[in-house]
Amino acid sequence: MNPVRRGASTRVQMRKSMASAPAPLEAGAPPLPEDYAEFLRLTLPQQEKAVASHRFGSERVWLKKAGPRHGKLRYHLLAAIAGALRLDVLKPVPNPGGEAAIAIEAERLRELGAAGLRVPAVLAQQADGLLISDLGQSGRPPVVLQERLDQAAAAGPAALLATWREGLAAIALVHARQTYLSQAFDRNLVQCPDGTIGYIDFEDDPGETLPLAECQARDWLSYLHSTAMLVDAASPHAAAAQWHEVLDQASEDVRDRLAIAAGRMRWLRHLPAGRRWGRDTQRVRAVARLLARWYGS
Repeated sequence: MNPVRRGASTRVQMRKSMASAPAPLEAGAPPLPEDYAEFLRLTLPQQEKAVASHRFGSERVWLKKAGPRHGKLRYHLLAAIAGALRLDVLKPVPNPGGEAAIAIEAERLRELGAAGLRVPAVLAQQADGLLISDLGQSGRPPVVLQERLDQAAAAGPAALLATWREGLAAIALVHARQTYLSQAFDRNLVQCPDGTIGYIDFEDDPGETLPLAECQARDWLSYLHSTAMLVDAASPHAAAAQWHEVLDQASEDVRDRLAIAAGRMRWLRHLPAGRRWGRDTQRVRAVARLLARWYGS
């Protein structure tokens, strides 16, 4: 599972990146597919960042450009941990980077959109770049769930659990459509202005190497990995009831995989708690502590 540092993500978050763009379209002239394609062709060479937002007429759009291909070395440690624990669900899914990641993201966005889920629309695509829509509405931007959870945590356990439950429900909806996300961390779930939860960031596809049940179990563990420290510090027992209530809707295969993961990760709750051991160690420890409580012995 890829570690994520809260507030220090290596990816540029949608709500923070801003960039200038060529002159907007004339008022009242709706963009055509060829307009988007031409905008992508002209703007891509000028963009320095991997991801940046642009103003296109009255729209805000996002341009993602292909970066260097990723090596496989960084996945060896996660693979070793997954092997030691005998947990396929924890095996890393390599993000290939480069043009392959662009193609994967475009395909996954189309797939999830066709399933009726709230994801950015693919406006234009070429081998080394992708132009997608913004999930904001009427000039109002979406809010990353990670930010909402931090704010809710400051308000108290009840507020935190209510917000955390929204993330659980959003993942359950994806699975009910017989599909999966990819990196289902709280930073990749966003609340749209109409209250609907949307999904972003699909540069890898676990479904290329794992069966559906494994992909869905990975979604649950990814979400827990990114939120466990908040939940463990707030109200782990109340969170257990929410977790099991939502997971009761999951397939038996997914529930079985999570129960197995809970048992095999149990010893990780004894990892050192001190900050000097790093945020990632704290996250793994928190996940193991919660799973040990929620699934017993």
